[in-house]
Amino acid sequence: MTDPGADRANFCYRHPDRQSFVLCQRCGRTICGECQTPGAVGVICPECMREQRASAPRTKPAVLTRMRSAGSRGAPVVTYTLIGITLAVYVLQLIPGLGVTDWLYFTPLAVSDVAMQPWRLITSVFVHSTGLIFHVLLNMYTLWIFGQLLEGLLGRGRFLALYLIAGLGGSVGVVWLADPNTSVVGASGAIFGLMGAFLVIQRRLGGQTTQLFVLLAINLAIGFVPGWNIAWQAHLGGLVAGALVGLIYVETRKRNQLGLQVGLLIGLTLVLLLLAFRYVFFPLAS
Repeated sequence: MTDPGADRANFCYRHPDRQSFVLCQRCGRTICGECQTPGAVGVICPECMREQRASAPRTKPAVLTRMRSAGSRGAPVVTYTLIGITLAVYVLQLIPGLGVTDWLYFTPLAVSDVAMQPWRLITSVFVHSTGLIFHVLLNMYTLWIFGQLLEGLLGRGRFLALYLIAGLGGSVGVVWLADPNTSVVGASGAIFGLMGAFLVIQRRLGGQTTQLFVLLAINLAIGFVPGWNIAWQAHLGGLVAGALVGLIYVETRKRNQLGLQVGLLIGLTLVLLLLAFRYVFFPLAS
């Protein structure tokens, strides 16, 4: 038998048998402890909470928001991202037991008919020698310099394509010019590709290239110093691939040549991949 004196407004609208004197701060209905969700002021009932969540703007992670904001200001976000990924991988390389270097370094045998680990053609660009921090710092500093120049000149998509194709070219250079058992790490091939592309673009557009020629010559010569254990083959392969990409860009820079540009880039990539699988087509003698 119910109490005729009881005010039904003092009972939870979702649980009529539960008395409460707490009201939803949005709709004013009575809600019991189970139905209450703390709000900025007071509590909110389940229906009002669902409406609030549905109408709330969808937020993105702060990192993505900041990157988009930086991109809208013209910042070289691809360059910064490549540097960030490379440094993060370097830190992971230092952690014992992870074996990051073992999974990502490149050797010509990785694309032989025995191993077949083609991802190493590109992943080697993101790993560096852990015994010499100067290696990764110098590469990232050079990437920062040329990345800012080329990303602003070419656009983000073209710049990223240049970096990856040049890195692939560096691995191809190792396949054809180094011993099959050679192991290679580092972004040097991709960075030489950036310099090669910049050199070609500058010359074709009538810019000054003397200093860049000198810089390239010095860096190539360093690769031949005995005992320094530098993969000059990757430098040369990346330089040639980057120069070819730069030539494609500068010769197909008109708006109506975009399709031709993409087709030539795809064609160059396919040729490099075919060259990379040298030991699949011509297996090593057992």
